[in-house]
Amino acid sequence: MTQQGVRWSADQVLALAPDAASRKAGSKLGAAGPWSEVGSSDEGAVWGLCKGSGSKPYQTVVDIADVSGPAYKCSCPSRKFPCKHALGLLLLWAGEDGAVPRGQAPDWAEQWMEGRRKRAQEKATAPSGTGTGDPEAARRRSERRAALVTAGVTELEQRLADLLRGGLAGAEQAGYALWEETAARMVDAQAPGLAARVRELGSIPASGPGWPVRMLEECALLHLLDQGWLRRETLPDRLAATVRSRIGLPASPDEPAVRDRWLVLAQYDTADARLTTRRIWLHGADFGRAALLLSYGAAGRAPELALPVGLVLDAEVSAYPGAGQVRAALGEQFAPPAPAPIRPPGITTAQAAVRYGEALLDDPWLESVPVTLDRVVPTPHGDTWQLADADGDTALPLTPTARSRPGLWRLVALSGGAPVKVFGECGHRGFTPLTAWPEGPGEPVPLY
Repeated sequence: MTQQGVRWSADQVLALAPDAASRKAGSKLGAAGPWSEVGSSDEGAVWGLCKGSGSKPYQTVVDIADVSGPAYKCSCPSRKFPCKHALGLLLLWAGEDGAVPRGQAPDWAEQWMEGRRKRAQEKATAPSGTGTGDPEAARRRSERRAALVTAGVTELEQRLADLLRGGLAGAEQAGYALWEETAARMVDAQAPGLAARVRELGSIPASGPGWPVRMLEECALLHLLDQGWLRRETLPDRLAATVRSRIGLPASPDEPAVRDRWLVLAQYDTADARLTTRRIWLHGADFGRAALLLSYGAAGRAPELALPVGLVLDAEVSAYPGAGQVRAALGEQFAPPAPAPIRPPGITTAQAAVRYGEALLDDPWLESVPVTLDRVVPTPHGDTWQLADADGDTALPLTPTARSRPGLWRLVALSGGAPVKVFGECGHRGFTPLTAWPEGPGEPVPLY
């Protein structure tokens, strides 16, 4: 990249890996042994030939300076992006100076780069097509979908009433199949947000001791969402937009774009049988705003957008509609992502709990809020763990999800009993740490 004077760390490179197997295989290729004719250019290309099992080496090239994140090309047959060869090449480039010298790109790498630049230029100059649709047809489609959602909401309300009338014990006896059928009906009603919440509701009876309380809580939130939809015309505009978002209706960013230096705080994937969802948390270094980028990939494939932790983007970001909404869309980027020694400001655990409570006023269905805790120490508490303020007497419990991940032990090792700065998600189940920084100088440590 033109900013190649600042190297990425190995953690930032490995954060691009689509899965654990690619991470392990790429790490083995991060040494000079299998590589030949490696080089890099001022335009942001890194290339090399990697010896494989065949007679010809694999041609691998990475465009590091692409403003939407690194792009990759490799002649190997792998369907993973990036493949292990691209990861190994980036690890070699991120290592000691001189391992990947500056030079003139070979023809095969230059042709790929030129093709990318040409397609980017054509995309930038192509007409957007905004306003070419039929407004009346769009209105009729919107009304038809609203009618379908209303029918689904009405059916779900009846299902909840039957459950509470018969008693919560009936949910345990009925099993998951009944709720999966109800979720399928919500999908037919074009309300995917409701379908996801119904599936979560159906899994609660098998979630262990105390499930009736959790079941009642989720039923109440579903009922509140149903009533919000049925009475959406009487709600304030921003709350109505939140209800539509929770129901699962599509939306586009409607806030003015904010240009800032956006620090990548965390990136992690969640997957089910149908979809892989990537969440990328950003922090505006100049204005202090938080933003959540969502990217999706088909089952078994990593989403395309990849922004390793610790990079900073000079870019515009636009928020989606809704009260307290932090989801945003990444707009124009003015420079390639690059590492920077920026850290977000932190707050205490007590302030984090207050922040989540205030956010619930705008969005009662909010699971968590992004929070950076300053000077906290991971400590055991009975049979669980918590983050305790080093300078106070308050603490936040870790969520069950956080306690079951290896990232907890990375956090404990990083702390060693000393205070650390931790970014994560704070909600009603506790705190999920995603990234941590040591008290003194040091790079961010991903915990997911």
